[in-house]
Amino acid sequence: MSLSKALKFLVLLLLVGSSVTATTAQEVFKRNLEQISFVPKGQWITGVSVSYSQSDQDKYQFLIIEDISGDTYTFKVSPMLMFVFKDNLAAGGRFAYSRQRTRLNSADVIIDSETDYNVDNLYSISHNFSGTFAFRNYISLGHSTRFGLFNEVQLTFGGGQSKLCSGTGTDFTGTFERNFNMSIGLAPGLAVFLNNYSALEVNVGVLGFNYASTKSTTDRIYVAHRDNKSANFKINLFSITFGVAFYL
Repeated sequence: MSLSKALKFLVLLLLVGSSVTATTAQEVFKRNLEQISFVPKGQWITGVSVSYSQSDQDKYQFLIIEDISGDTYTFKVSPMLMFVFKDNLAAGGRFAYSRQRTRLNSADVIIDSETDYNVDNLYSISHNFSGTFAFRNYISLGHSTRFGLFNEVQLTFGGGQSKLCSGTGTDFTGTFERNFNMSIGLAPGLAVFLNNYSALEVNVGVLGFNYASTKSTTDRIYVAHRDNKSANFKINLFSITFGVAFYL
């Protein structure tokens, strides 16, 4: 066999060997992931969360604050509606409204025997609303139709007003604020079906971009603006939400 033929034969062997290796590698790393219809097409997903809390204080003491007298309440409602337009894919949105009021009649801040401050006639009230567009992708855990994961993409726009007043008579002062905010983020979660029509859901924000703008007016004279931009690339424990959703 001549040298040129031997070289050609060697090159042919290398090509065949690399082809066999590539084919074998593809077979070894083929994942064969299998998804079932965890949430079938045509279902409606709905739910609502309502929370209310109220507290009253009379001569209450907390750390260095003594003789706290006042009351406060917080109310929030958030309905949700989504439609499954394809197996394991859903789109929709939610609306949220919250209202908070705090009325402090009197309180003493005592740092030491010679340093103390008195706060009285403090009144604060605020209400905020927001609308969220959401897209969900469900992932089943094996062949289970009871436990599943989902990833939710959220686009939120919101705003609100707040008022803070203190003092009486000639010492009365107050600040009025208007705010606007928007955010986009990812919120993966877990869905556990309690029966065929209801599920317990929990999700947490892990990635997001936020923007907030606030305009404040003090005593109808002084005007100030405040802008805030932030990005989140970690688990935000303050964004963990629990709820019950109905799949109809």
